[in-house]
Amino acid sequence: MPKTLSIQTKNPGNTPELIAASLRTAILQGRLESNQPLRQDQIAELFGVSKIPVREAMVQLRAEGLIEFAPNRGFVVSELSPAEVEEIYVMRMALETKALERAIPKLRSADLIRAASVLEISETEEDRSQWGELNWEFHSTLYQAAEWPRLLNTIRVLHNNVGRYLLIYLGGLSARDASQAEHKKILQACQKRDVDRAVKILQQHLSRASRRLVVFLCDQGDHTIKGVKS
Repeated sequence: MPKTLSIQTKNPGNTPELIAASLRTAILQGRLESNQPLRQDQIAELFGVSKIPVREAMVQLRAEGLIEFAPNRGFVVSELSPAEVEEIYVMRMALETKALERAIPKLRSADLIRAASVLEISETEEDRSQWGELNWEFHSTLYQAAEWPRLLNTIRVLHNNVGRYLLIYLGGLSARDASQAEHKKILQACQKRDVDRAVKILQQHLSRASRRLVVFLCDQGDHTIKGVKS
């Protein structure tokens, strides 16, 4: 195949869940790129398993939107269109603001300290492959206090679909600094238990992230979406 699979395998006893987790991490860290073919026989060989657990892992990742089945090519890493990005962020805004609204009154001091620590680590982390996971850890640390695990899992899936692009469109220091500043404002509002302000800042944060990514994807091809032209 044209691109070499870069996957961290876990042996022995690889299960569909472990295989899916390894492939998911490789996609989110950019080691498996959009439209890259995923040959089941090659993956099975890498993990030292039959095709059965690999196929089960593929079904799981397809349900999460990270891979898709392409005619005459088999499974490939999915690629988002500007319209799909906009849809995902509309969903994220609705779900994440509700999660934060419910979580703030239940946040413990330990949750706020952990969220602050994640931001500190993010400021000095030079490994871009870790940015997506740190971004999710910050948000999820705040949301999990809502005690709605199904909602949090849905948010995680949506986050993963756009979070893998952080390496690309958030690569510049200015964009990264702007995102970090918004995170700090969200945390400050949570520390003051100011639900309305925290939710408003989160809405702005997600809206800006959506616009940045839509513009980036439009610049990559001949796309038009709600007045944003390439």
